[in-house]
Amino acid sequence: MAKQATFRFYEELNDFLPSYKKKVAFLYSFFGTPSVKDVIEALGIPHVEVDLILVNSISVDFKYTLQNNDFVSVYPVFETLDISDVSHLRNQPLRETKFILDVHLGKLAKYLRTFGFDTTYQNDYDDMEIIRISIAEHRIILTRDISMLKVKSVTHGYFVRNQQPKMQLVEVLNHFDLYQAIDPLSRCIKCNGKLERIEKEKIIQQLEPLTREYFDTFFKCQDCQSIYWEGSHFKRIKSFIDTIRNPGEKII
Repeated sequence: MAKQATFRFYEELNDFLPSYKKKVAFLYSFFGTPSVKDVIEALGIPHVEVDLILVNSISVDFKYTLQNNDFVSVYPVFETLDISDVSHLRNQPLRETKFILDVHLGKLAKYLRTFGFDTTYQNDYDDMEIIRISIAEHRIILTRDISMLKVKSVTHGYFVRNQQPKMQLVEVLNHFDLYQAIDPLSRCIKCNGKLERIEKEKIIQQLEPLTREYFDTFFKCQDCQSIYWEGSHFKRIKSFIDTIRNPGEKII
């Protein structure tokens, strides 16, 4: 005989639900003794986006076995609210924010590097390689593939909702509260290496004549040796940063 439990999802977890289940309590029918984690993922919610589950107002972990007539409240990751007295479902947030991106997010990878964030990306990484690197290097997976975030071994990940790269960047900055960590011209957009200031005289033979004449501040990638300078591109980056920090500005 089928059993029933009532579920209610909060805040951005509703992004994964059909419209008739968003921000309302709804019934879920089941047989046997499924774990609450299995049911949550069957409803389309990646486990890495969940940080708190209350069953009948009591905090439980993912292993909890769903019972008939349970009322289940599911909350997203809390970055600022203190919920230290309840059962967190992930390890502590990764405060050294490092990312690895899937094949669909190449332009976002360049934006994140431009803004100074440690971002691993290669367009030939498959899902299992991304997961392996994420675990080994403690990187947050950013993806447009919900199924990857449902893999049991994944501990930190986020499903990017937007499809336009600049809006994806704003979404990530907002979700992880990264505005204070923006550090332009600190990462190579080509390889993710660290940039370091270099004296103009040491690279002057590598510069184009106009660059040599009009610019004096230069940076060099410590990995791939690419050279950067504070030209018009840098001014556009600073303008873009000012734009996304101002909610009233239109992002183009």
